[in-house]
Amino acid sequence: MIRTVLTFLAIAGCGDTVSTPAAFPADYKASYVQVRPCRSSSDHDLHHVRVLADPLGLDPYSMRNAPFPVGSVILKEEYDIGDSNCTGALTDYTVMVKLAAGSSPATLDWHWQRVDSGRNVVSDDEPHCYTCHKMCGVPPDGYQGTCEVP
Repeated sequence: MIRTVLTFLAIAGCGDTVSTPAAFPADYKASYVQVRPCRSSSDHDLHHVRVLADPLGLDPYSMRNAPFPVGSVILKEEYDIGDSNCTGALTDYTVMVKLAAGSSPATLDWHWQRVDSGRNVVSDDEPHCYTCHKMCGVPPDGYQGTCEVP
């Protein structure tokens, strides 16, 4: 009985990773560009967050005048609450990958991932992510599901 309960808890995702790969390359620093500097984020477990965009997402995020192309990636590097310069060890990542318009209205047409510092996916399409971004992702406080003007 206890083994069955423990197995159920493990499958339910109590801290375990999911089997999908991280939605950003391991060498992302070679091509991703910082679009928002390090700052505290009350919506990301009080971590300090630095936001980067891949080459497809760079102009839409920075200029806010064109739709994000399908496949655009917005990546949040998350650092410990005490790391106000974002220079220490990464604690987590939050990733947004743009989907085709109308393909997933509930998730704002983005695929969401929480990824640990070892690049293991902790969750896919976590409701907390897109629910929060729905509230802040429209002008003047955001753009197409992204929050806060850079």
